[in-house]
Parts: sequence; C-alpha cells; structure tokens
Amino acid sequence: MIKAGRRHLVRTLADLATQQGVQLHSYLNAKQHLAPGFPTPISSAGARNRLYDSEQVDAFLAGQPIPTLPTKDDDQDLLDRRECSAALGISPRTWDKYKTTYPILTEHMVTVGGVEHWPRSILRQHQTHRAAKVTAAPGRPARTGDQVPRDQLLPRTAPLLDADPTISATAVVEALGVHRDTAQDALLRLRADRMADLMRTDPTLTPEQSAATLGYPAGQVRRAKVRAETVLRAHRIAPYLADVAQALHRAGWTTTAPTPDIQHPADDLVVAVLVLDGPEPPAPALVWDERHGWRTATSRRHPLPRGAAAPPPADGIRYLADGTTPSPDALTAALAA
Repeated sequence: MIKAGRRHLVRTLADLATQQGVQLHSYLNAKQHLAPGFPTPISSAGARNRLYDSEQVDAFLAGQPIPTLPTKDDDQDLLDRRECSAALGISPRTWDKYKTTYPILTEHMVTVGGVEHWPRSILRQHQTHRAAKVTAAPGRPARTGDQVPRDQLLPRTAPLLDADPTISATAVVEALGVHRDTAQDALLRLRADRMADLMRTDPTLTPEQSAATLGYPAGQVRRAKVRAETVLRAHRIAPYLADVAQALHRAGWTTTAPTPDIQHPADDLVVAVLVLDGPEPPAPALVWDERHGWRTATSRRHPLPRGAAAPPPADGIRYLADGTTPSPDALTAALAA
C-alpha cells in the first residue's frame, strides 16, 4: 500500500539498483534488498513487482533508524489489486474483471512503479454504490414466477456474490426478484464451483479451507463443500467421457462428436448424458453414472429419471460392460451386442 502523500517516494528494484550504480541483474544477484533489516516492501505480499519507500531505504543505507510509515487509513492511500480484492472479499481474478467493468474503477486507476493502484476513497465509493444498488432492487412480487430467465440466473447472481461473499439467499431474492429456493440453488452452485476451482489450483486445500479463503461463512457452505468435491470428480472424469464421445462418433452413432452433458442430480453425484443422433443408433441415448457405469436410456429428451436413483434393467435399459470406466472400445462393443 502506498500511504497518502508518499507516492513520490515510491521506488522499484530497478530504481534501487540505479541508486547503487549497478545493473538490475547485479543488484538482484547481490540480494541487497534481502539484507537483514532492509525495509519491508510497501507492495502487497505476493505482488509481482516489489515497491519500496525511498525514505525508509535511504535511512537504512545511511545506518539510521528506519522511519515508521503512517498506520491510519486515509482516503488518499493507494491500494494495489491484491489489496483491493481483499478489501472487497473477492479474488484478485474477480477484481481484474471489476476494474474493466465499472467506470469509476477504470477512470481512477493510477500506475505507480509499473503497478496499478486505486485510491481508497474510490474503492469506498464503489462499495457504497453497489450496496445501494442491491438495497434498492425490487423484491419478488407475490404469486409471481422468477423474474430472471434461468440461463441468466448464475450470471446475474455472480456479481452479488463477488461483492459480498456472505450474501444470503434473502438478499438475492430482494435483488433479482426470484424465489428463495432459486436463490439458494444459485448460491450453492456458484460457491461450489469456485471452491472446486480453488482446490484444482491448490490440491492441498480442503473444502473447508477453500471456503474460508473465499470468505464464505461455514454455516452457508455445508452443501457447497459436498458439491465442490463432486465438481472436482466431474473435472477428473471429463477427459474419459470425451474419449467415449469420440468413439461413439467413429462408430457412426452420432452426427458430430458430442460434448458430454455432465450433471449433478444430487450434490454428491456425477452423471453424464450422451445423445445418439446418428442413423440407426442402438439406443436413443447413453447415461454414465459414477456409481454404476454406463447404461442405455429410452428417451433423447428425458434420458434421466427424476431424482438420483438409477433405474433397474428393463425394456430399453441395459447396463453396459464391466466397471464404471470401461474402455471406449469395450463400451462400443457392448453397445453393439
């Protein structure tokens, strides 16, 4: 963070190297900036470009006590992307979207030492504007259906969750005019997907740790933790399902190599559907269930029964091959039999 009134004192590592009369690579090799007692960078932890306060550096080099920087927040403090995202409780990646989406952030960005910053006052104005927008949004009228089309529900809910990781279903209802169950389902899916993405990036994280990292209260993520692990399993099985889709296409049972439709009929279950639309297919569709493997379905439009229960073998329903992940060739052979 660049404290108010100290922008002119910011120095990069290249500036420090020039001050010592050496090339940057020589300065880095000598690790002068890592010497014991050297001032701490004023850039956020993990930032790619380290920034320093020259008054502190000059005092260190002169063997004098290093002056303490102001600790009180000021509207003119300059925050980098990590600090801005932390202040809003969102990820740095989400902040990258915000800075190009909201004009107030785009217009007031300043670059210091090659690093983008925003005044604290602008960040507060942005928060106030978004909070007022959510508060002023109309609720769902009585005896009416959802006011948001299904395909727009997640895109419309995501910014609300970005702005407030602790947002409740009630707040989503008030903002979007949807049923409470619809709002709860949208928050569940978004939280689970983001937790799964974080665990894919860092496999050492548990669902609880990923939720805490994203700022989700423990009481709001009981189902999301289960679903996040299910989403992870879906990501892992996706390449296998794609290979099966290619094999079915090579067999002539699909007009194009279809993308498997992966679904979660229950929070803890992964299933996938492949519609067979080629000439004279052996079945209208195939269903893969992580518990039972492959089976045929009797309908292209409704290949999955209601709920998560797998149907018993019957007319038009056959369980194919052995195991849950038979090879594509073994599956096509079983389907042709």
